[in-house]
Amino acid sequence: MRFLRVAWVVLAIVVLGLDVAGIPYAYSNYASLCTRGAEVCSEDSLLTPEGARELGEIGISRSFYAAYQGVGIETVFTLVCFAVAAVIFLRRSDDRMALFTSFVLLIFGGAGAAGTMRALAEAYPAFWFPVTLLDYISQVCFGIFFYFFPDGRFAPRWTRWLAVAAALFFVPYTFLPYSSLGPLFDALFFAFIISLVAAQVYRYQRVSTPEQRQQTKWVVFGFAAALVGFTAVVLMTAFVPAIRDTGPLGVMVFSTLIYGFLALTPLSIGVAILRSRLYDIDVVINRALVYGLLTVTLVLIYVGGVVALQYVFRALTGGSSQLVVVASTLAIAALFNPLRRRVQAAIDRLFYRRKYDATKILEAYSARLRDETDLEDLTSDLTGVVRDTVRPSHVSLWLRDTASGKRPEAGN
Repeated sequence: MRFLRVAWVVLAIVVLGLDVAGIPYAYSNYASLCTRGAEVCSEDSLLTPEGARELGEIGISRSFYAAYQGVGIETVFTLVCFAVAAVIFLRRSDDRMALFTSFVLLIFGGAGAAGTMRALAEAYPAFWFPVTLLDYISQVCFGIFFYFFPDGRFAPRWTRWLAVAAALFFVPYTFLPYSSLGPLFDALFFAFIISLVAAQVYRYQRVSTPEQRQQTKWVVFGFAAALVGFTAVVLMTAFVPAIRDTGPLGVMVFSTLIYGFLALTPLSIGVAILRSRLYDIDVVINRALVYGLLTVTLVLIYVGGVVALQYVFRALTGGSSQLVVVASTLAIAALFNPLRRRVQAAIDRLFYRRKYDATKILEAYSARLRDETDLEDLTSDLTGVVRDTVRPSHVSLWLRDTASGKRPEAGN
């Protein structure tokens, strides 16, 4: 283990050193004006003369754009991954799975999903191979992590062959990014993502202990949220013209959203690995579903209300009014709590049916309990409620007879 710890420290120095060395070149690329064509410049998020002029009109300088877009966002993501990796390394480096996870997060944040070292490789081609090699290792190790998290064993066993296939697949995918086989690579990458999900589902159902299932929930929740958020942002920028044409300011906003969603992955992995105080992920998922759906619903109601009332007001008076916005805001405030309760009930019915049924049974029993006077009926109701909510294999109830000193038993 001492050798592995030393190797981790050396890797951290190399990765962070390359990223720091690449910062001046990344800044220079984004501070310069791109004249290679609008499409090429847009693909690399580089400033065109028109884009620089648009930023200047809203008070944003080229230097700020370069510091934020070219250096800041990726560096923050790298530091988040490194911070989580360092905490895991310092607290759990005696555990091989934890140490491997720390290694994956370190290289994933510094060379895979982010990192300014690519700008260094563009400036000095001699760095191209080591930088690309680190990127390749990060992609392969990230897949292997999902194949044998959380206990460090491949399950099912055939996933080890998927790991070998992934290692082979990422050779051309990483080292030949502009190959004519690009569409095939994209399809295989999608299949690779599906295999990671399938492996975790199999583990959850067949292999994992209750504690490991909680760890799996955290990791899958973070990865799924990151993937859904990332995909949503990419699709919006690709297929919504109004968003695609927002210029460099829109690029800054959507880059922030993308890396913000990606940061959910290392954070959720960190919580899962540092499992001594594993929080209840079911509560987190429940709240995310409830408030996510509630936010979307309120936004639709608000926008629809403003549009509809403005249309009615315009038809009646021939103009618009700020009262429409005020009225819609007040309506949203009044609807918040009732709508939240309805959404919560719907989520519980759909995704937490057992918990929802148990809550309803307890509520009904509490209402009956106030009017119940017969001891036998009370005993029967109580054992029935325990059976329906907790669902044990056997239910027994002992009551002390204060007059005779006996303890009559009711079983079910």
